[in-house]
Amino acid sequence: MTTNTGTSTSGYDLVGTAADRCIRRLQYGYRADRPSAVATVARLRRGVGRPAYDLQDLWGLTGTEELALVVAESASDPSQRPDEVRADEALHLAITLWALHQQSHRDTDTHVRGYGLGRSVRLLTASGAVAPEAGATPQARAAAEPEIDEAVRRRFVRVGTASTLDVLAQRLREIVLLLRKDAIPLDYALLADQLYRWQRPSTQATVRRTWGRDFHTAGVVPATRPPQD
Repeated sequence: MTTNTGTSTSGYDLVGTAADRCIRRLQYGYRADRPSAVATVARLRRGVGRPAYDLQDLWGLTGTEELALVVAESASDPSQRPDEVRADEALHLAITLWALHQQSHRDTDTHVRGYGLGRSVRLLTASGAVAPEAGATPQARAAAEPEIDEAVRRRFVRVGTASTLDVLAQRLREIVLLLRKDAIPLDYALLADQLYRWQRPSTQATVRRTWGRDFHTAGVVPATRPPQD
């Protein structure tokens, strides 16, 4: 059985591309204060931590239709198409977490490409960071780096040690609430791809390593927040 979800022209794998399309459409409508989008985002928030299809009210809202279109457009080998059960769970979790994150943020996008989980969590500890001058000594660079917030780091470690999707969903929810409070974005399409791979025993460790590596490399080159609209 393959572990590849196939790749689309978006730069994400197929699951991530479907999540990106779904979220961007809703994000635009929510920020434009369109009643249908505002109502949909409110409904999606109720699905955080619940299994896909557990709430009938969310059927058709969590990217499954977008995934079907992406798969059809990709013309990929059938053996490379994502497993439907895992894909549906990944989409549901990523999109409902985005809805929780976007709540009350009408002036900015919370789904932003390039803000992986590790990078965004590291930004929670980066307030007060000062970029070192060019040619600065290693000591000066170290002094310019912000101290890691131990409480945030422990929460992030708990995400990495989750053993079931239900536990992972709950721990990601805790992280997303912190990101929402500090208006720090997250790449939810990338997260959807990673959640799909996390569900496979053969690739779960790779996802965890990616999260940890992104957290530490974001500290070496301090990440910056996207400009606010």
